[in-house]
Amino acid sequence: MSTASYSERIAMGPLVAAIDQGTSSTRFLVFNSKTAELLSHHQVGIKQSFPKEGWVEEDPKEILQSVYECMERTCEKLGQLNIDISNIKAVGVTNQRETTLVWDKETGEPLYNAIVWLDLRTQSTVERLINSTPGKNKNHLKHKTGLPISTYFSAVKLRWLMDNVEEVAEAVLTHRAMFGTVDSWLIWCLTGGKNGGVHVTDVTNASRTMLFNIHTLDWDPELCKYFDVPMEILPQVKSSSEIYGSVCLGDQSAALVGQMCFQDGQAKNTDQGKMDLNNVVFFLFIFSKWLMSDHGLLTTLAFKLGKDAPAYYALEGSVAIAGAVVRWLKDNLGIIQSSAEIEKLAGDVGSSYGCYFVPAFSGLYAPYWEPSARGIICGLTQFTNRSHLAFAALEAVCFQTREILEAMNQDYGVPLSQLQVDGGMTSNRLLMQLQADVLCIPVVKPSMSETTALGAAMAAGAAEGVGVWSLTPGNLTTIPTDKYQPLINPEESEFRYARWKKAVQKAMNWETTEPITNGNGAITNGNGAITNGNGAITNGNGAITNGNGAITNGNGAITNGNGAITNGNGEH
Repeated sequence: MSTASYSERIAMGPLVAAIDQGTSSTRFLVFNSKTAELLSHHQVGIKQSFPKEGWVEEDPKEILQSVYECMERTCEKLGQLNIDISNIKAVGVTNQRETTLVWDKETGEPLYNAIVWLDLRTQSTVERLINSTPGKNKNHLKHKTGLPISTYFSAVKLRWLMDNVEEVAEAVLTHRAMFGTVDSWLIWCLTGGKNGGVHVTDVTNASRTMLFNIHTLDWDPELCKYFDVPMEILPQVKSSSEIYGSVCLGDQSAALVGQMCFQDGQAKNTDQGKMDLNNVVFFLFIFSKWLMSDHGLLTTLAFKLGKDAPAYYALEGSVAIAGAVVRWLKDNLGIIQSSAEIEKLAGDVGSSYGCYFVPAFSGLYAPYWEPSARGIICGLTQFTNRSHLAFAALEAVCFQTREILEAMNQDYGVPLSQLQVDGGMTSNRLLMQLQADVLCIPVVKPSMSETTALGAAMAAGAAEGVGVWSLTPGNLTTIPTDKYQPLINPEESEFRYARWKKAVQKAMNWETTEPITNGNGAITNGNGAITNGNGAITNGNGAITNGNGAITNGNGAITNGNGAITNGNGEH
């Protein structure tokens, strides 16, 4: 098809764009609002830094610059196609949600790096909060927030910034601080920044902070008091589809819109991002009424598509490490050179041969919410090789999804008949077949994988005052799909899943921030130093002193309190 005829065809309708700012990359995508066709896009990677074990940060300026670069390059590509960029009528935003930023509204400068959603530095804060609740209940705030008290969400990250970063504390005291998730930072910057930028978020992002009341659909004074967060630093909460300079929509909610999930009881699963990116598997049912989970899921805002439109809620499961396990195999173990290799490597063996991988690098999220868990690989034999590890890594994504599916079926009461999937990992056909085999239900994949960005574009195009995209069911564009049917018998699936559950239990309670004491009062800290109830101490090298001052080192030399010395051979 010639460039001229192509541009004539796509000029039939207005264009709508989406900023898709994820954990490991940023993209800018432009769609035809009449056909939902992706016309052009550009992607830029985002660097992560790991200042300490369990800490994950990103540079807010790099995030913003990546947006500018993606927008510029995409517009250049549109120009090469003879497409007039003035046809872009609205821009939506979809973003990594719980990642937390604080910046100075007078200078426009970030006051610290963005703390990424999977960061674990607040684990001791979370444990302290849970231990202070009646019955040490991690669901103490769930009746208002829909969320457990967890390192995952923004409030504890914001509390850490206020307690540990002098610049943040000072800006809060002098009323210069602004808090937001990535959507708020981008929209504030893109709408003027320190020169009148709009400080807003939407209900889907706000509902992931632990400061937002999912019944009143606004910040909750009691929750803000609980975390000692001044309400003046919070953005104004808006719907997910209205004009305020730019439209924001949390990433998984955007994917719900992009997959045309507008009715009660529809579900989707997202293997978000490319295979070598940190990502989360989400699994959502949407409802017009609020529903509390009794099986470890979150109640969150799915979307509110207009200022006066009703809010829709979702039950959601979140897994900390899914596609990132592929990156770990590549970068940390070096058993593959590129993420694309894993499908062939795993396909060569077609089974893990009893090897199970629990990638709890940042603890376990839904349905366990157990920050003390750590990753394990078990079931190893002399026969196990890198192909089996690759297969086990892909299977782990599927087992984690099944755990969430079972929790969802218990909460909802109606078993799911098929699962819709989207995102970069869906290009792995082996993974899609494994997902169907492990779940024992069909897996449906849209031929156009960019449904998250499409959803943000749809919400932007449907906003009152834009009106170039209709979200009424009769007007929605149908996206072609591929369907994967289960190929193994249910008994085999049940056996493998039971083994996985056994492996998960082995991963539990591995790490703690608190000292450990046994029944006799013996205590060990993180460096291995031990004291028993009588005061005897040994350090990591084996040197020992008892309560009377007698000392022996690792070689057996001994001195008592009177200064007599003996070495390991008994000489005095």
